[in-house]
Amino acid sequence: MSANDKKESKQDTLEREVESVVDEETAGLDPAEAGRIREKVRARVLEEVERERRIRTAAERRAEERRRREEKRRERLHEEGEMFERFNRNFRFQHIVMFTSVIILVITGMPIKFPEFVLSRFLVNMWGGIHNATIVHRIGAGMLIYFMVHHLFYTVFSRQGRRDFILLIPTPKDARDAVQNVRHFLGKTGEKPRFGRFSYIEKFDYWAVYWGCVIMIGSGVFLWGEEIVLKFFPKYVLDVAHEMHSDEAMLATLAIVIWHFYNVHFNPDRFPGTLMWWHGQISEHEMKEEHPLEYEEIMAKRSKQKAAEVPNP
Repeated sequence: MSANDKKESKQDTLEREVESVVDEETAGLDPAEAGRIREKVRARVLEEVERERRIRTAAERRAEERRRREEKRRERLHEEGEMFERFNRNFRFQHIVMFTSVIILVITGMPIKFPEFVLSRFLVNMWGGIHNATIVHRIGAGMLIYFMVHHLFYTVFSRQGRRDFILLIPTPKDARDAVQNVRHFLGKTGEKPRFGRFSYIEKFDYWAVYWGCVIMIGSGVFLWGEEIVLKFFPKYVLDVAHEMHSDEAMLATLAIVIWHFYNVHFNPDRFPGTLMWWHGQISEHEMKEEHPLEYEEIMAKRSKQKAAEVPNP
């Protein structure tokens, strides 16, 4: 018997049981009234049965989806291999403070640069007016200043900070890697450039942020204390600071949205995004693909450590 035949058989049995119960309950009633009650009860019972079937089917579907997701997760973990720490907790904290401050600065600063834009009016009204928006903007500025001071101390006094800063300094290899990457994208060569801990893309990201923070904080401090500035400098210095602040803010926003977001989140290999900024972990597969030189360095260091641990005969 097929599945449809079984389903129809069960439905016929159910309808007969319903008819039997309704006949008992409507015995002695007017035939027309009993017929209306019978149809009403039958329709209600069948509606409830169909509802229960849908709920059961949806629950089974959700359970199957959960099972498939879990299988995919296990397969992915098996393919990704060992997990390595790429960013420590201190660095991740700095990054969270930085991008939070930048988001606040963008959504409170751009409405001032483009006041006629419809979205600008919405954002200003969301803060309760331009006065409140400027207060929130200065809170974001304070967070950005704190980030820069924190990062400066991290770079100077932390071993990892000093190591990463040195590795982030551009070298001739970065220019060669950029050329090779372009040739790879154009199909001129099948070999991708082999990156160490930081690629030229990540170095560009870092120094763009570094330079942007210097410009934004420097010009922003002048605009924040304009009365004090005008006591010591001519007005054109304040005008230059205003233009620097406004244009660098636009440049930074475009760099984040177009360059950083694509390379980190919208890249086909990463889409719909990565949580590395939160957990700081990178898989063995990603290390081999994106930072093969660093992976080989880690493996070589481990081999040396294991060889040193082996006791001499």
